[in-house]
Amino acid sequence: MASSQTASRPIQKILDSTKVATLSKFIRRPPIDPETPIQGRPRQPGSNAYKEHQAREGRRLQKALDAIAHGKHIFAYHNVRTNQVVYSLTRYLEKNNLLRQMIYHGKKTVPAEIRRDMWVPYYSVHFGDSRLGLRAYQLLREFSKQRQLAPPPEMITVTEAFLAQKRPRDPVGAEEFDKINMKRIGCTMEKKERARVLMDQKATSVADIAAVLGIQKQEIENGFLDKERKPGHLTRKALRRRRDARDSQAAKAEENAARVASLEEHLSKRSKEEVNIVDNDGDYPDLAEEVKILWRDMHDAHHAESWPESVEHGELELKRSTIIGKEVVQDVDIIADSEFKEREVPQERV
Repeated sequence: MASSQTASRPIQKILDSTKVATLSKFIRRPPIDPETPIQGRPRQPGSNAYKEHQAREGRRLQKALDAIAHGKHIFAYHNVRTNQVVYSLTRYLEKNNLLRQMIYHGKKTVPAEIRRDMWVPYYSVHFGDSRLGLRAYQLLREFSKQRQLAPPPEMITVTEAFLAQKRPRDPVGAEEFDKINMKRIGCTMEKKERARVLMDQKATSVADIAAVLGIQKQEIENGFLDKERKPGHLTRKALRRRRDARDSQAAKAEENAARVASLEEHLSKRSKEEVNIVDNDGDYPDLAEEVKILWRDMHDAHHAESWPESVEHGELELKRSTIIGKEVVQDVDIIADSEFKEREVPQERV
């Protein structure tokens, strides 16, 4: 009897909202009922009005999926040529988000056209509480910008090690190089050299995330997660604006929940399984004090001097589909679209 009841139950399938949002063909072009009124009346699926409405709905659905786990995950991409590092709260990297994090250091430092084959996943950080993720994202952006706009003197000073990297292997060329450049030791680098050094953020990014996690550990001990924001003394107009903002957020949350519920229903019909889209499918920490970092190369973790004990390290699964070609959705360019999936470690045979 119990077996028959178990067989009649639908199989439940748990999906991570951040992973679902990267399904380019389905999420960004969701199915629309042909009877849905578009601009006053139903439209043919091949018409421009139908395609435009479908693209808009896809973008709204993608934002609704991103809002489920907003702040719990940080995804870092790096440039394979310049070693620049940018951060994203979503698994896909948008062009506007990328350009906002690139700082002008001189000619050709901010390209006119973004090459999609240059940006690859670096690491991803996963938190148990969205407040910690948003706080870490803010600190990472601030540390990166501060270092590039106001670098420490030792970072842009010519040293023997810096000249050794540029010295030619040819003995004659090396002798001429030393005559010209050895007197520069202790001086500030030239503009092009300084720009290249400041754009190389692979090592400093790892040091930054380790420092941020150390800061957050201290903040948690001081009651960062237990504190509640107090409104203080506000005027009637300010209280009304706050109340209107909360009502607007609640209405937006209901709208997003309806879109996600509709998507779950559609996926359940297609897969003949009960699909639930959640903010954590079990691969990431549930406790606020725990943090998980997935690396493209585990050796990059050694750029930091130390890591908090609560941090768990893992590896990203490398795939050929890490970089996707150009796809424009409602004037939004997707530079890279990666799954950031953890690599499965095979168990040793006994």
